[in-house]
Amino acid sequence: VPAHVAAVMDGNHRWGTSHGGDWRRGHEEGVNALRRVVQFCREDGVKALTVYAFSCENWGRSASEVGFLMGLLERTLDAVLPDLQKHGVRLTFAGDRAALPESLQRAMQRAEAATGSCTGLVLCVALSYGARQDITRAAQELCRRVAEGSLAPEQVGGAAWGGVTGQVGDPDLLIRTSGEQRLSNFLLWECAYTELYFTDACWPDFDRPHWDAAMQHYATRTRRFGR
Repeated sequence: VPAHVAAVMDGNHRWGTSHGGDWRRGHEEGVNALRRVVQFCREDGVKALTVYAFSCENWGRSASEVGFLMGLLERTLDAVLPDLQKHGVRLTFAGDRAALPESLQRAMQRAEAATGSCTGLVLCVALSYGARQDITRAAQELCRRVAEGSLAPEQVGGAAWGGVTGQVGDPDLLIRTSGEQRLSNFLLWECAYTELYFTDACWPDFDRPHWDAAMQHYATRTRRFGR
């Protein structure tokens, strides 16, 4: 069983338009799929789950869709908080928080504070996140520390940065749904040796059989890390 799973939750909009023509329903069903996957992680002993909820590039979508997603994220955080606490899930976030609505930022802070002492599954939600942007910000910070003298040039490296997944380790397995086979600017640094699994199922349809297939795929892999 992988200790850390990452997921690109793709296909929500497409699923909604093909199931009654309402893309909003696709995003809502995507939330239900994430709740199922959190349960699968808990049942199977996965220690960390990092999900791509909203990318920096997603800001280029229509204002109506972006506004709906921001509201859905805020409502979902408040709705699932009691369940996360009950099952010991610690919630963290990655990405550019300053770009998000202030009310959503407050909901994120409430969720982090309420689950900060939980010792079970670590759920990291990437919001307004882009790996290239993340790496750029990290490089800028390291340059600043070198310039001020608090970090020597030879100390610059992965250990000095840590990245999004520094506390839980790099993903062992990345799952992407809806038939697309690319990383789309997600965890580019952290996924250097991650096993990749692609499925044609859209995220709202992702259920136990799809999860089990991903776990079986991972079990067949021999990870050598270049050795």
